[in-house]
Amino acid sequence: MEQNKAKSYSSALYTLITVFFFWGFLAASNGVFIPFCKEHFHLTQFESQLIDFTFYGGYFIGSLILYFASSISKVDIMNKMGYKNGIILGLIVSAVGALGMIPAIASGSFGFILAVFFIIAVGFSLQQTAANPFVVALGPPETGSNRLNFAGSINNIGGLLGPVVVGIILFGSASAKIAAKDVQISSVNNLYYMLAGLFIAVAIFFWFSNLPKVTSDEKIEPSGKANTPLLIMFLAFLLILAADPLSAYLNKLLSSDHIKSQYFVYASLAIIVLTLVGTILAAKKSKEGWGAMQYPQLILGMLAIFTYVGTEVTIQSNMGSLLKTPEFGSFKESEIAPYISLYWGSLMIGRFAGAIGAFNLSKTAKYVLTILIPFIAFGIVLLVNAATGVNVSNLYGYAACVAILIVAFFIGQQKPTRTLAVLGLLGMVFMLTGLATTGKVATFAFISGGLCCSIMWPSIFSLAITGLGKYTSQGSAFLIMMILGGSIIPPLQGKIADGSNNVIPGMSGIHFSYIVPVLGFAYLAYFAWKVSRELRSQGIDLDHVEVAAGH
Repeated sequence: MEQNKAKSYSSALYTLITVFFFWGFLAASNGVFIPFCKEHFHLTQFESQLIDFTFYGGYFIGSLILYFASSISKVDIMNKMGYKNGIILGLIVSAVGALGMIPAIASGSFGFILAVFFIIAVGFSLQQTAANPFVVALGPPETGSNRLNFAGSINNIGGLLGPVVVGIILFGSASAKIAAKDVQISSVNNLYYMLAGLFIAVAIFFWFSNLPKVTSDEKIEPSGKANTPLLIMFLAFLLILAADPLSAYLNKLLSSDHIKSQYFVYASLAIIVLTLVGTILAAKKSKEGWGAMQYPQLILGMLAIFTYVGTEVTIQSNMGSLLKTPEFGSFKESEIAPYISLYWGSLMIGRFAGAIGAFNLSKTAKYVLTILIPFIAFGIVLLVNAATGVNVSNLYGYAACVAILIVAFFIGQQKPTRTLAVLGLLGMVFMLTGLATTGKVATFAFISGGLCCSIMWPSIFSLAITGLGKYTSQGSAFLIMMILGGSIIPPLQGKIADGSNNVIPGMSGIHFSYIVPVLGFAYLAYFAWKVSRELRSQGIDLDHVEVAAGH
């Protein structure tokens, strides 16, 4: 790879992380926009959730389009245009989508709304496919996950501010109690004009920025064999959309009511997992024609990204319903928001701590900051919530969970696979604690899943593309596709919740459904162990190189 001198790394990194802010800002803002759509378009709860389904699914489809376009043209398009231009193109596509929201809202067509969300997500998929390996490449491989942690912490600042800013634009203030039906269309238009303007402004900023060239001039070998598993996963994705109509059609055809829609959701997950496992086995027999998929660390990483995103999204997606149950306090809608905010803030807390290794600091300074930074970040989360008029005193006890995270970071010693394994196991412990208890202890235990998820994306991503060489950009596209987990795992947990009341006496179905993130964290801990062995077999052992500070 061609790179400029090391002195350019820091300024390039600071320029690059601006796009990470927007991903968090808009994704978290969807939670504010969904109630508006539900009221404005008279949707059912399931139909309103299609916004998130389309948003996360758009990442998958966008990356799939990029991959097949490269395959047909026999040119690695992202590598050819360069990461910088890929980010600019992605910003422009997202800007077009944001502008498309104005006629979409005016049309009264929810399908049009979903199409616009899809366009915005396709733009984000291009940005992520370029930006993530770009950040990893701006310095030594062993500190790649630290730089992604730093970028991810900026992503979470966007996630914290997004709902507040959007609330002010739509409702007049961050804590207003205006109903979704009373929101003026002009306010929604102003929101998306603002987003489109910001996307275009950042694209122009990138165009004139002096970023190092990070790309490969090596010729990419054909990877036709990878087409089959990708198409199978695409069909599995469509199966989620078809679950309800398919079950209704088959029950009518067979004069039965035994074919449940959840069977198709389970089948979708099984198809994706078995396809990826089968790909590892097939590529071991013959690497020719598999492209980036010839590397086991990438396939293991694809399944890990799928599991991680699904686990991260499903914990909070089902939390609102969980907190409404009697054993969790029978919370009202207005009382749930601070806990959801704390969950997303937990990702920022962990990522700020994980980013410390990206800076040129003494060992003592790093130890001190590893203790202080998480509590400072926790304070920021409390301040943001307090600014919206929330009584944050009920959240103070969460400081104990933050302290446990700090201990986990010291055990992980800033080594990527070790830290990932520790947090995967800790995530299992938190989820099992939540399953075994109720009330505030269980609530904080489930929210602590955000602390454990915090550094997983950068750790998985950097480990999965390590050693891919000329296949790095292709491997990055495959990993971005697996954001698909955010579309599939939450509905899976929802189906389990609907059908598992009283499986354990006294436990509600929604409470029992949190067995899903237990299994998710279990795989992520296994991935850390397995990928470490795989990389060592290729002569790469990142955990025997202490994470260096700075670039």
